[in-house]
Amino acid sequence: MNSKQYTLEVGGKTLIAEFNDLAEQANGSVMMRYGNTVVLATAVMGKEQKDIDFFPLTVEYEERFYASGKILGSRFIRREGRPSDEAILSGRIVDRTIRPLFDHHIRNEIQIVLTVLSIDEDDPDTISVIAASLALGVSNIPWNGPVSAIRISKNENFHINPNYKQREEANVSFDLVACGKDGLINMIEVGGKEASEEDIDKALAKAGEEIEKIQKWQKEIIEEVTKERNIVKKIIPKPIMTPGTKELFDRDIASRFPVYVFSGPGKEKIAEINDIWIKIFKEKIPDGNVSLAQELFDEEMNNLLHKEAIENGKRPDGRTADEIRPLFVKAGGVSPIVHGCGIFYRGATHVLSVLTLGGPGDAQEIDGMEESKKGGESKRFMHHYNFPPFSTGETGRIGGTNRRMIGHGALAEKALLPIIPSKEDFPYTIRVVSEAFSSNGSTSMGSVCGSTLALMDGGVPIKSPVAGIASGLMMRERKARLVEKFVDGISGSKRYEYKILTDIQGPEDYHGDMDFKVAGTRRGITAIQMDVKVNGIPLKILEEAFEKAKVARIQILDLIEKEIPKPRKDISPNAPKILTISIKQDQIGLIIGTGGKTIKEIKDKTGVEDISIEDDGTIFITGKNGTAEKAKEVIYNMTRDYRVGERFEGEVVKVLDFGVFVRITGNIEGLVHISEIATFRIDRVSDYIKEGMKVPVIIKEIDEKKRINLSIKQADPNFIKRK
Repeated sequence: MNSKQYTLEVGGKTLIAEFNDLAEQANGSVMMRYGNTVVLATAVMGKEQKDIDFFPLTVEYEERFYASGKILGSRFIRREGRPSDEAILSGRIVDRTIRPLFDHHIRNEIQIVLTVLSIDEDDPDTISVIAASLALGVSNIPWNGPVSAIRISKNENFHINPNYKQREEANVSFDLVACGKDGLINMIEVGGKEASEEDIDKALAKAGEEIEKIQKWQKEIIEEVTKERNIVKKIIPKPIMTPGTKELFDRDIASRFPVYVFSGPGKEKIAEINDIWIKIFKEKIPDGNVSLAQELFDEEMNNLLHKEAIENGKRPDGRTADEIRPLFVKAGGVSPIVHGCGIFYRGATHVLSVLTLGGPGDAQEIDGMEESKKGGESKRFMHHYNFPPFSTGETGRIGGTNRRMIGHGALAEKALLPIIPSKEDFPYTIRVVSEAFSSNGSTSMGSVCGSTLALMDGGVPIKSPVAGIASGLMMRERKARLVEKFVDGISGSKRYEYKILTDIQGPEDYHGDMDFKVAGTRRGITAIQMDVKVNGIPLKILEEAFEKAKVARIQILDLIEKEIPKPRKDISPNAPKILTISIKQDQIGLIIGTGGKTIKEIKDKTGVEDISIEDDGTIFITGKNGTAEKAKEVIYNMTRDYRVGERFEGEVVKVLDFGVFVRITGNIEGLVHISEIATFRIDRVSDYIKEGMKVPVIIKEIDEKKRINLSIKQADPNFIKRK
């Protein structure tokens, strides 16, 4: 094996890039190590250009069970199957970072595969970004990299690339992943515990410093490796537009174009002028390239939107830059069957969120590659997101989930998790499903708002309401004339003029340069996700975007709290009731029984839905219609401390020559010796007592082995009469 390594100290550990011939058929490959976490990245480009109208990039993040040193999977299938949610989310981080740096006119298939070979205490996601960057950098695939990634968390101080254990510490206020290049940030992912905008700004500045250090290292590696291997980037010519296309657009469309683009909310007028253009093009240039004519339309739309937003503050639907579309919120009202629901409208984005409560046994058990390093994971709060095709007025496949749905659901879940009550305060398993029934801009943030309403409607004692908003950006390199807004790029070499747009929709989302989603409470941020369509965004613009997002968030929270000021006092009567009881740890086996026999008998006898027992002896009993109360009484009686002198009415369960056994509560039995049955001498027990009889008893003594001895004659001297 031919191998060469390059090293860099990052966050107190050594980052190692190893170039070898393990995957020599790929256009580019690298094996990245950080601690004992190892990722192999490969980059491959297809030889033929496809007859398609989009850039065919795929990023695959491959988990391997062996990476954790365990044989995982189900009892019957012991190999990897479809990607886990965690794998999809990690793959999306890489995709969202590298995609903006390609020329989107490329029609050759490009596939980046990230295979996790070993996982220890360090998350492979940021390592995978750097690995993908280097694999592309040392290949002949045209790409405007490199790009780097860093993770930062904060408790009292900032921590660079904290491991899993450090990220889970109680005093950590946020966990941030940032990617970028050349002093710009092009991808952000944050989960926070009501973190302040100021702390996030400082963390991004710190991230920028670390990113530039890794960038310098990457550039040196790429220069050396490509020179040694004599690698030359492949030149893929840009398709040539049919002669006369631009002139035709300028003559027949340009003058009326702004009237259609700035015609109000919705996309109908834009679609209309688009159809007019394609029809004219086909008539005037019948042999022309329709796909490139459509590209011209999109480019002219892009230029017009940027020009009007930056120079005149003009938006397609007539709003000001900071204006939110009309809002509507409603808590409840769909059906008494569901445990809680919320409806949230923001313009033409309409979301229904529905709450379901279950017992602790309904929690989702996750035991994948990454979760196994954390000791397994049990999720008691889940948010799922659905995006049916009719939400955009289209037909399409129904059923299953895709990467976008998983990503949007996870973002909303991340935003809501910090305000979910603890298991000790609210032992329910909580599932919220958000249905994006109409989409025109940021259904994920709409799902955050709808879910907050559903949780409060269902009586879940959340710590604070959460709302989210998506902001956008129109940005271009500064022209000679003065403009209202501009910022410096890296080293002052570039200046940008820009306009931040609150609550983006339709064409602003598609043609804008940034999709900046921020969710949080009045006190601070709980989640951030940022994607871009340009090389990156200067920190100064991001700082301003945070402030504008906060203003919009508070405005939405005002409306939510006006509809429902606080969570309802009681949960839905259709939700199960959960009762809690604590027993001694050495009594757990008594409740479970041999092979689970006892706990099954309790369930069958009481009709309770579920009994969950924690390692510390806490028992959660889930049931409806009084079943939980019955099961709790049985368990209490089985595990309570009995005292001498206590009286019971028990049932005789066994008759023997020397006495009888009497069940006093649940499965607890005691012995009544023949001498304790009556005040007179008895020769044959069966002459006086039969199985099934109800008899009064008193606890006479409890011996050192916890065996209970009972007495009938002390409880009632006249109960047994002479014959």
